[in-house]
Amino acid sequence: MKALLLAAGFGTRLRPITDSVPKCLVPIHGRPLLDYWFELVFATNAIDRALVNTHYLPDQVVAHVQASPWRDRIDLVHEDVLLGTGGTILQNRRYFDGQDFLLVHADNLSSLDVRWLQHQHHARTVGCAMTMLAFRTDVPQSCGILECDAHGVVQAFHEKVANPPDNLANGAVYIMGPEILAATAALGKPEVDLSTEVIPQFVGRIQSAETTAYHRDIGTPTSLAAAHQEFPRPT
Repeated sequence: MKALLLAAGFGTRLRPITDSVPKCLVPIHGRPLLDYWFELVFATNAIDRALVNTHYLPDQVVAHVQASPWRDRIDLVHEDVLLGTGGTILQNRRYFDGQDFLLVHADNLSSLDVRWLQHQHHARTVGCAMTMLAFRTDVPQSCGILECDAHGVVQAFHEKVANPPDNLANGAVYIMGPEILAATAALGKPEVDLSTEVIPQFVGRIQSAETTAYHRDIGTPTSLAAAHQEFPRPT
């Protein structure tokens, strides 16, 4: 399986930190976020190769990848104009060779077991086109909250609402395949937001996989500070 690690965004909510550092390279305990993801996908050989997209402060990301011990398994693609999550997938669809692939918002901090997620995908409910990582959040108002049936199939989304019905959140990590790509291509445009334009088409056909691993969006200074307190230091 291959992976797409999304690393092109501006990280505007983390300014002024991200005025000079791309969000994917913001350090936790002195280690950039992107390195945690490289370890998660490559150390257990869950993923063969990973594609990293760049846009904001791309030279820093490129230099970091080139210095990585995993560099021989990492490919880079630059976006002159941000394409949105779905647009990036569409532009690079040949990279996945028609196979299921892992999609990661690489500006989250996680200790996810990627092989566990792959197992959950293989065992997903019949008819589900994708598997979505889910986690319990302490700030449900800032997340996309899921409503699922008894089999864990997503029945509804509540995107950053004031009074969400639960705290089970979309972890922005997915395993998906050709059917999702086809739905993205059918929109007929280069810039596509996966979460608002594609995923809603598959409500009732998305398998949630609730993790007990650490998983946090570090998109605000408050959340970043919490991550420094909660996440274990690398050994």
